[in-house]
Amino acid sequence: MKVGIIGSGGREHAICKSIVKSKKIEKVYCFPGNAGTADIAENIKLDLENFENIKNFVLENKINLVIVGPEKPLVEGLVDYLEKFNIKVFGPNKIASQLEGSKIFTKKLCEKFNIPTAKFGIFKTKIDARNFINNSNYPIVIKADNLASGKGVYICNNENEANSAIEEIFNGKFGKAENLLIEEFLEGEEMSFFIISDGKNIKTFETAQDHKRVLEGDKGKNTGGMGAYSPSRLINPELENRIIKKIINPTLKGLSELGCEYKGFLYAGLMIINNEPYLIEYNVRMGDPECQTILPKLNTDLIEIFLACCDKKLQDIKLSWSNKKSLCVVICSKGYPDNYNKYVEIKDLENINLDENNHLFHAGTEKRDKKIYAVGGRVLNCVGLSENFADAKKNVMNNLKKLDWSEGFYRKDIGHKVLK
Repeated sequence: MKVGIIGSGGREHAICKSIVKSKKIEKVYCFPGNAGTADIAENIKLDLENFENIKNFVLENKINLVIVGPEKPLVEGLVDYLEKFNIKVFGPNKIASQLEGSKIFTKKLCEKFNIPTAKFGIFKTKIDARNFINNSNYPIVIKADNLASGKGVYICNNENEANSAIEEIFNGKFGKAENLLIEEFLEGEEMSFFIISDGKNIKTFETAQDHKRVLEGDKGKNTGGMGAYSPSRLINPELENRIIKKIINPTLKGLSELGCEYKGFLYAGLMIINNEPYLIEYNVRMGDPECQTILPKLNTDLIEIFLACCDKKLQDIKLSWSNKKSLCVVICSKGYPDNYNKYVEIKDLENINLDENNHLFHAGTEKRDKKIYAVGGRVLNCVGLSENFADAKKNVMNNLKKLDWSEGFYRKDIGHKVLK
């Protein structure tokens, strides 16, 4: 069969690398892909805003399944559009994607279905927001309502920081802002919890701990993710049952009342306080870099899982996982998440040791004339697997030393909570 993957990040390279192992696969196209996918698939440059062009390419090339990696095309309704032409697509539809597309949509769902989450307020103007923060206890959390590539969340420790966040959001840093959200700050430990759903059945899809802040010690600005490890050190059977019962099931029930079945990955960003889960946010796709961290542990054929979801036969699939620990470090262009240089050559990639316990997933890269260039903020994902986190990290650090890319940087403390 022929498969198309929408997206150009580390997540999409990880998905691509996982599915090309399947005996079912004849050819994979990536739209637009990166230097990593170029080695195992055909990269196609298409305007992802132009749904008709995507549809025409899929039909002309007889692509049997489209996998949508990033959130933007999901939120904008690509799944709904392609399904109108009887194209099989893995990913949630436009209504379901509001779980990520609008933080306020999710908060109102939490309110209606008693899903545990931080107390919150919705503010339509700068004045209203400022009046509220004048009487707030710090720290507080201020969020842009719309998509912000993981960067629209501000943890504010004082009034100056809060005012700055309000200003940036309402001045359009993340697109036109009609509202913003102010939440209480929850003191606990974060966890990424994943499920996969076919609209009727769900299966858990591992856990991870993401490191969002750009600087070591979890300090500095929020990013799309500087690294991750899996499984989360917090997960246990009792907590998993609570997450499904108190958070996942009520969410899916809420969507079903809107006439919507959820198909695809669902990523719950949680705060765990005394073994109790609180929902911070939903993402309607696999996380990045969590996807790169989790997929190397999957033994089951990923394409079989995707097809089962599309055909509402997920109950017939048994998910099998390696017991190994996995750790991922993201290499970024110097200057990220602010300004950074593009088209900087990356040398010595051939020095990296790649095998079943060592993986390299490309993100912001492009291949030109047999050379590889960094074109994005997050550039490469170095993943190590082992029986314990210490050895998994050792694998990663050994490869990073061999790479020795002077124009990039990475956090050396990824996984510090499991490596104490």
